[in-house]
Amino acid sequence: MLNYRHLYYFWTVGKAGGFARAAERLGVAIQTISAQVRELERDLGHQLLKPVGRGVGLTEAGEAAFAKAEEIFQIGQGLPQAVASAARQRVVGLRVGLSDGISKLAAHALLGPVLGTPGLHLVCHEGEFAPLLGELALHQLDLVLAGAGAPPNPNLRLVSDRLVSSPVDWYGPAQWVDAARQAAFPACLAEVPVLLPTGHSVLRSTLDRWFQDLDLRPHVVGEFEDSALLSVFAARGLGVFPVSRLGADDVGLLKGLSLLGRCEAVREDIHAIRNRHGQHHPLVQQILASAPAA
Repeated sequence: MLNYRHLYYFWTVGKAGGFARAAERLGVAIQTISAQVRELERDLGHQLLKPVGRGVGLTEAGEAAFAKAEEIFQIGQGLPQAVASAARQRVVGLRVGLSDGISKLAAHALLGPVLGTPGLHLVCHEGEFAPLLGELALHQLDLVLAGAGAPPNPNLRLVSDRLVSSPVDWYGPAQWVDAARQAAFPACLAEVPVLLPTGHSVLRSTLDRWFQDLDLRPHVVGEFEDSALLSVFAARGLGVFPVSRLGADDVGLLKGLSLLGRCEAVREDIHAIRNRHGQHHPLVQQILASAPAA
């Protein structure tokens, strides 16, 4: 292990240009500094200093060692301020589970009111519904956002509420939206490529029933578990796709997507599930209070 006291003495000698001036700065004997530098040279296996006039200079190896020492001790000089700053800033942790099937754009919108919280440390964990509820019951999560409420289970001691029920609108890249408008919406979904969530999503079940009620067979070219990934592929021209109106503002982050049609008959429900002992988390309460009326 590198002895940083030896390195510090060497660094001071290099900055001062000699042992005498370094000893004066450090308030120790010249012999002490000389011995410490010799120990460092022995540890590194190279001579670091050489006589230059009445003082000392750096060898090539010494220049490399001095440059690294300069970085190390400059970082060290900033350490007290960094520690003090961190101690003054109160960290507010929020651990959120996102069920696989829900719209990530809508989830982002629901979390939006707390994202500006000073000192926020947000952890988002995406996974399947049942394992997320298990983590919530074990206090490993503060909140789960899912497409369905928690099933009755007194052992889990969970509380769930429908947080929002948002209509689903359809968006797509300009070339497919323009092509689709040649036919009436939603009949045009049989004529243009369509991207859908996979069957594990509650929204997919709702969409399938809607298609069946309309006797509509959409031209499906892609299915995605991750709704955010689905929107990225749509923005790259693969097809049109449904998105919760709650998350539609974030669609604007993806250039080239346009509104194809609004669909009041299909809604995406998102439920907020929390542990009874953890439901008083201030940021969880803020999310619940800020959500649009379900």
